Amino acid sequence: MSTDRFHSARARQPVVRAAALPRRGIRPLIAPLMALLLVLALALPAFAQMPQERPVSFADLAEAVSPTVVNITTSTRVASQLDRGGPRLPEGSPFQEFFEEFFNRDGERAPRPRQSQSLGSGFVISEDGYIVTNNHVIEGADEIRVEFFSGKTLTAELVGTDPATDIALLKVENDEPLPHVTWGDSEAARVGEWVIAVGNPLGQGFSVSAGIISAKGRALQGNFDDFIQTDAAINRGNSGGPLFNMDGEVIGVNTAILSPTGGSIGIGFAMSSAVATQVVEQLREFGTTRRGWLGVRIQDVTEDVADALGLPRPRGALVTEVMEGPARDAGMLASDVILRFDGGDVSDTRDLVRRVADAGVGRAVEVVVFRDGEEQVIEVVLGLREDGAVPARPAMPEEPAEILGLELAQLTPEMRLEMGLAGDATGLVVRGVEPGSDADAKGLRPGDLITEAGQQPVATLAEFQERVQDARDAGRRTILLMVRRGEDPRFVALSLED
Repeated sequence: MSTDRFHSARARQPVVRAAALPRRGIRPLIAPLMALLLVLALALPAFAQMPQERPVSFADLAEAVSPTVVNITTSTRVASQLDRGGPRLPEGSPFQEFFEEFFNRDGERAPRPRQSQSLGSGFVISEDGYIVTNNHVIEGADEIRVEFFSGKTLTAELVGTDPATDIALLKVENDEPLPHVTWGDSEAARVGEWVIAVGNPLGQGFSVSAGIISAKGRALQGNFDDFIQTDAAINRGNSGGPLFNMDGEVIGVNTAILSPTGGSIGIGFAMSSAVATQVVEQLREFGTTRRGWLGVRIQDVTEDVADALGLPRPRGALVTEVMEGPARDAGMLASDVILRFDGGDVSDTRDLVRRVADAGVGRAVEVVVFRDGEEQVIEVVLGLREDGAVPARPAMPEEPAEILGLELAQLTPEMRLEMGLAGDATGLVVRGVEPGSDADAKGLRPGDLITEAGQQPVATLAEFQERVQDARDAGRRTILLMVRRGEDPRFVALSLED
């Protein structure tokens, strides 16, 4: 309803009421009308202030933070033909003496080493010259040069890198304390809040772009990903630069963009400060990362898996394999669901990976698991992730029977030999999958090896059929299978409905 129509309607109503009611009949309407007007009067200022909450200008913030941001140039020596030993000629060739003279003499025509350069961004985190950037900005560099907002240029030394999060830490020496950033709390940042990205896009020098936080908790490819998504323009050369909140605190390290063209289309990603600060602290202290290691393989808990396990709702991380290491020493088992770790609830596999990595090496932590219909507490002393070895394992088949849309064969000694399995390996091999079946929809394929059904080992077809019947008798709609394919074991909840 437009404002004009609203006012005209109000103007007509009293006329009608005055003709229809005695004078004292209007009085009971006055109090509700005044209350309505009061509510509108209180609400209008709030609406009026909403547009004014946007910053009028980013100039003061940009001016304050620019001295803490740096441009990074790297040089990499590319081997010349001389470095590679020159052309290889047969011993005694008539051209051998000529080429040796040509490739070993000084002069204009002698081949020289070439330099390749890359450009990126970074930011100073301490007055004594520690600088954060992306690993891919400085990877393989022979020389790293850092240019400050003032135009001053210094040579940087590499302190350490973490390819898993694409974070690198540099160090420069300077006679005077350097202006530096303050880390902010990326966990407290909210979707829709204003941010600015500062860096060196496309080698153009210091540049500022503004936008909002579009999303949080994005994962691209890494196990430790926790990206902030923003529509602030991020282009090549912004890599390693800071993402600031409106308090001038760094809440992310600009790392990647999603674009079919290679240029900004408003989908940029910055590694959250929650992850970056942990990595930087370890690089600063040890020169490398020291992440906690539990020694398990895990998968997310889906609704059908939760039903098969008797878990009231999908949550936590399902253990698919316990390797030799901390978890096995503590008594953790495959098919345990990790619900809590070190005092915090575990929402999914990514959450658990981050919690374990950040927990530290050598610490004893309490882990709450769901096993056999109840919660149990296990104490685990965490190892060093970089020391965790992943053992080799199974794959492949013989002897058919059709159950739940699967053609299964019992594992034989000949098949173990053919598949390169351990002599004591047991299970059922999937020889075929019925098209359109639940097994097909869940991704089971010929060559998969089923080692457990209903959280119990299966070595024969009779045992498998018995587990299926037990699950049906218990009123289950699904049965949980442990399926191994190549390097990856996983649990699959298969429907028991015909």
